[in-house]
Amino acid sequence: MTQIPPTLPLKALFDAQHHASRAQIDVPLAVRRDRLARLRALIETNAPALSDAIQADFGVRSRQLTEAADLFVLRAAIGQLLKELPRWMKSQRVATPLYLLPARAHIQRQPLGVVGVIGPWNYPLQLNLGPAATALAAGNRVLLKPSELTPHTSALMASLVQQAFSADEFSVVLGGADVAQAFSALPFDHLFFTGSTSVGRMVAAAAAANLTPTTLELGGKSPCVVDASCDLNTAAIKIAHGKLLNAGQTCIAPDYVLLPRGQEAAFEQAYAAAVAQLFPTIAGNPDYAAIVSDRHLARLTALLDEARAQGARVVDLSPSSGPTPASSRQMNPTLVFNPAPELRLMKEELFGPILPVLPYDTMDEAIAFINARPRPLAQYWFGTDSASRDRLLRSTVSGGVTVNDTLMHVAHEGLPFGGVGDSGWGSYHGESGFLRFTQQKPVLEQSRWAMGHLFYPPYGVRFDRVMGLLKRWL
Repeated sequence: MTQIPPTLPLKALFDAQHHASRAQIDVPLAVRRDRLARLRALIETNAPALSDAIQADFGVRSRQLTEAADLFVLRAAIGQLLKELPRWMKSQRVATPLYLLPARAHIQRQPLGVVGVIGPWNYPLQLNLGPAATALAAGNRVLLKPSELTPHTSALMASLVQQAFSADEFSVVLGGADVAQAFSALPFDHLFFTGSTSVGRMVAAAAAANLTPTTLELGGKSPCVVDASCDLNTAAIKIAHGKLLNAGQTCIAPDYVLLPRGQEAAFEQAYAAAVAQLFPTIAGNPDYAAIVSDRHLARLTALLDEARAQGARVVDLSPSSGPTPASSRQMNPTLVFNPAPELRLMKEELFGPILPVLPYDTMDEAIAFINARPRPLAQYWFGTDSASRDRLLRSTVSGGVTVNDTLMHVAHEGLPFGGVGDSGWGSYHGESGFLRFTQQKPVLEQSRWAMGHLFYPPYGVRFDRVMGLLKRWL
């Protein structure tokens, strides 16, 4: 194993990985499994310390929340990679068309080379180490740039990865926006970014200069449609869980609810009861995460102030009916009824425990409302009317869907996860992620009995007869 100093400047570190990737094009199964095993051991051995680091970064975020939302998902992903890797690595036989017989064809699956991963702060283990694990499984070298908004977690990840991997295998680079800019400008073989749509545009533009292919996992306004056939009490607890996990700082959290007109009071009551069941207290409750920074909290507070000023009905659902201490940054769950379309909270991804509620009269109206906006990363539907459900699914486009629950499609490793349009492009998880970081090289093996000469010039009667026969067979 070549030892490359992890303190090398960014470009030199990239060059070392690039050289190593070209020196070892074929990465055997044993090497890939070893890298995944080291990553899994890193996570298992240091899970308490990693959870404590996240707690330090957020101020309030329990180990149990990190266990459920970060560590469990990572374990499941790495377990699937280790199990399925032998099958996914195999060359894939492809049927050969009649006019090319007796040639044979297959698709050879090879590593791309060096994969860059720019990760976010909201789930700093799952959304940084998850893509890195998949890229390693595909045989790549990985450079990871985690968020500067979780400095304790990012620094610990960097230290642990340095101990477990040589720098030309997998390395973590730290820094702020200036480092992220320089990172995006490197000529990676693939660049994977998770974050906001606005920053995603900048990452894509920087990568385009090198013709670097990208996967962008962005956010957006994910709608939650409550059908007239829905039991509100059953739906409310699942909507509240999806909205309030990590205090709403989840890219696929329900961003707004479309509700049959006339059910506003019943939904408010059901949602308030669900909040009280999940979080009997807010202030000081370790299960209810803090907003990550004062700046983010100030932004969310400003969104509510604007909504109130413009006449929306804002309902604070704190069990104590009072504000939480500003020092804790634990923001009360809030419903906002009938917000005007021009409000910032109806245009920006919320990333907090604010849930706008908008009434609709017909399913056509709800569908039109969704389709008039950028395509969302996720969409949710609640009800028992299968015809209504299928109509919504046929008539709208989103990155993913969970029916009669929230968030759960992301936990299914057999389903691709990714956005569409403004919510991103490309998908990962499971085999789709493995293939995202893999070059599928087509190979045609010509036979000594090949009849390709029948298509050679000079063209004449023989060529016309051959083409006539082929037209009848095609």
